Amino acid sequence: MEPRSFINRLIIPALVVLTLATQAAAAEPDWWKPEWTGRTKFTLDPSAEGAEIKGKPGETVLLVRLHPGNLAFEMAQPDGSDLRFVTADGKVLPFHLEKFDPLMAEGFAWVKVPSVGESGSSEFFLYYGNATPDAEGAPDPAKTYTDNTVIVYHLNERGTPPQDVTPNANHAASAGNISEGTIVADGLRLVGREPVSIPGSAANAWNSGGDLTLVFWVKPIATANEAILFARPAAGNFRLGLAPGGAPFLEVEGQPRAVATEKVSDATWRQIAVNASGGKMTLYLDGREVGAVNAALPAGDGTMFLGGPDPAVSSEGRFLGEFDELQIYKTALPAPDLRLMSVNQSGSDAAGKVLAFAETEGGGAAGGGHGGALEHVMLFGDIAKNMMFDGWIAVFVCVIMMILGWSVAVAKFVRLRSLAKGDAEFLSQWGEVSGDLTVLDADDPDSLTNLRMEAMETKGASKQQANIRRMLNSPCYHLYHRGIKEIRHRISDPERHRGLSVRSIQAIRASLDAGMVRERQALNKGLVILTTSIAGGPYVGLLGTVVGVMITFAIIAKSGEVDVNSIAPGIASALLATTVGLFVAIPALFMYSVLSSRIKDVIASMQVFIDEFVTKIAEAYPPPGEGLPPHFLPSGNQPEPIEAQLN
Repeated sequence: MEPRSFINRLIIPALVVLTLATQAAAAEPDWWKPEWTGRTKFTLDPSAEGAEIKGKPGETVLLVRLHPGNLAFEMAQPDGSDLRFVTADGKVLPFHLEKFDPLMAEGFAWVKVPSVGESGSSEFFLYYGNATPDAEGAPDPAKTYTDNTVIVYHLNERGTPPQDVTPNANHAASAGNISEGTIVADGLRLVGREPVSIPGSAANAWNSGGDLTLVFWVKPIATANEAILFARPAAGNFRLGLAPGGAPFLEVEGQPRAVATEKVSDATWRQIAVNASGGKMTLYLDGREVGAVNAALPAGDGTMFLGGPDPAVSSEGRFLGEFDELQIYKTALPAPDLRLMSVNQSGSDAAGKVLAFAETEGGGAAGGGHGGALEHVMLFGDIAKNMMFDGWIAVFVCVIMMILGWSVAVAKFVRLRSLAKGDAEFLSQWGEVSGDLTVLDADDPDSLTNLRMEAMETKGASKQQANIRRMLNSPCYHLYHRGIKEIRHRISDPERHRGLSVRSIQAIRASLDAGMVRERQALNKGLVILTTSIAGGPYVGLLGTVVGVMITFAIIAKSGEVDVNSIAPGIASALLATTVGLFVAIPALFMYSVLSSRIKDVIASMQVFIDEFVTKIAEAYPPPGEGLPPHFLPSGNQPEPIEAQLN
């Protein structure tokens, strides 16, 4: 082979494959740890169109909104304990979860990301899908924020004062009302009552001329009157609020008020921030500078008030509206950081461009993900978590009906199967009877049935013995035995009674009809439990649903929240009671229909047998003077012994 041909056929293709493999490896970083079966790539790009972020932000805490587009909730643990945020080079990023709801497929994670590099963007991955995650990179609020962070309130507490998620533990002293479904998960609602007070301490004290960043989200109900958003009277009477008409303002004692040139509209979420540094306090609206006070930050360590002035001084100027995400830093955050925080937390189209995500990787059969059916089953468990006590009572009653009804149905199916085999065995032998009708009666020691049992016991035919025993318990045999007893009762003395009159045969038929009624009652015994499950199950479930819906709307009316996040969990859990009721009734309906059909077949067999039996009685036992029954012929005219029929 020529050298050039060898190079063309072998070396060049090998180089191409090697180049492609190298490019693929460079394009996608290696998987962090194989125990995590799924991941999603996020790209932070502050220069994205519409963000209007001038400059490169430094290290910051980003909000990552989790939804089915970037997280396969069915793969993650129910509490989100297996979530991990990792950079492209394998560095674990601190984070914590403000909210994680697999039922609603919704989550909010706060992730500490490094400064944007020279490339103008940075990448990191969200890993998930590990049933037994280790402690490395686990959610931890204490590690999420830097040492310069003084207070971080997510304002999502229900019935308790806002809690500081930083290690400083600067918790509030009073509570407000929770507002579900705010700009970031849940927030705080203030309706003109006393403001939330934050006790002063050395940890949250302000130094004269020091640095400070104060930032929060606000949505006013009405902006016609002046409202105080944040106040610290002991620090130069520091006040941040909304002037009449909705324009944010900042003021300190001895300085003219700085009023923003832009206004906040009613029922609109806006981010307001104050940045103090270098003898100047700057007012920001949505990360843009809108005013300033040419004065240094005043010193003070007294109580801070959120949503109004000091209630001991005045009740005027209390805020009507909602708050979310109050954060205080003892450093002045750069303008690009404030703008990035505003865009990132807004949930707008620009937020999706600044923090973009790629398609999820992994999962499926290879990744150990759950199937669609299992995912739906798991949803029922999440729905049940929100069910109230009255709903559980309805579910408990439905479960009791289901257990009783299904137990009766299973027992009936087994019983009817045995009876059907017994009837088949008996009718098979009954078809062979010609002269002596009593030949199958087990009460007669000389009957063919007893002789067969004895013969089979000698030969060890256990299966046939079981068939005959099943035959003796069949409804048709019970009627047969009842009829033979009636015959014996009327022809107990062959010398005196040599036949049956028409009246006697009618009496025997009446006795057989009465026996069939008893057999029918035995067959139908217990079916009332199934009919109760069919009729009562849906109503019991519906009762649980109605009560659950009533309580849900009562809670909504009391809290004043009307949004899908506050209504959906309660309604879903209430409807679960009706679902359980239908789950009880529908199988019970099918089982009852099948059982009724089989019972009708047994009853029809009994009716046919009665007609055949009465006909054979009339032939075998004619009225006196028309003939003698074979079984009661004089001894000299007896037929061949039955024992001989077995040989």
